[in-house]
Amino acid sequence: MFEFNNKMNEEKIDEIGENHVGTSAETPLRLDAFDISDKEKINRIQESVKDILLTLGMDLTDDSLSGTPKRVAKAFVNELFMGLNPENKPSASTFENKYNYGEMLVEKNIVVYSTCEHHLLPIVGRAHVAYISNGKVIGLSKMNRLVDYFAKRPQVQERLTMQIVQAMQEALGTKDVACVIDAKHLCVNSRGIKDIESSTVTAEFGGKFKEKETKKEFLGYLQMETNFN
Repeated sequence: MFEFNNKMNEEKIDEIGENHVGTSAETPLRLDAFDISDKEKINRIQESVKDILLTLGMDLTDDSLSGTPKRVAKAFVNELFMGLNPENKPSASTFENKYNYGEMLVEKNIVVYSTCEHHLLPIVGRAHVAYISNGKVIGLSKMNRLVDYFAKRPQVQERLTMQIVQAMQEALGTKDVACVIDAKHLCVNSRGIKDIESSTVTAEFGGKFKEKETKKEFLGYLQMETNFN
């Protein structure tokens, strides 16, 4: 298996995890992240999950549990964390803005299913994405697919919000993109403080969306009471 050198002490690790702090704006990947195939990753993860369950005292000869290691491994590689592999990035096809629509376009309530990278527990919520065309438009479904792609990896919500905006800016050739995410973190809701009511709101504003009036208009579409000044 891969060697892991822990460069931080236990106290620092706990502090970062409990406060849900990210250490990088980029998803932290090793240079050899794709040196082995998805099939080999599934085989290795399967054995690791099996070891975890055995360590917990589970009887893997039981019919209900016997297939769990492989199911978990396949879900990790093919579903929950498929966004780690750049080959899965959706094509962000754009089109000429022939109808000269010059106002902001807002797509609200895009479902977000992600995974907290500190405890590997779900993050569930909604993303609201907007842009102002400078000559290009993007298909609505592509916006959903971009959100899902970046969500399908171990994440912190701040990074996810930034990555969505950066990908949209790159595809559209404009800085005028914004994203707000409102999500529940099960690492907060189901463990630790166990606050089942709280949610986390993050926002990233680019270009014209940094201007007070444009920002206010966008947030007005969302009918959100915020203090993003």
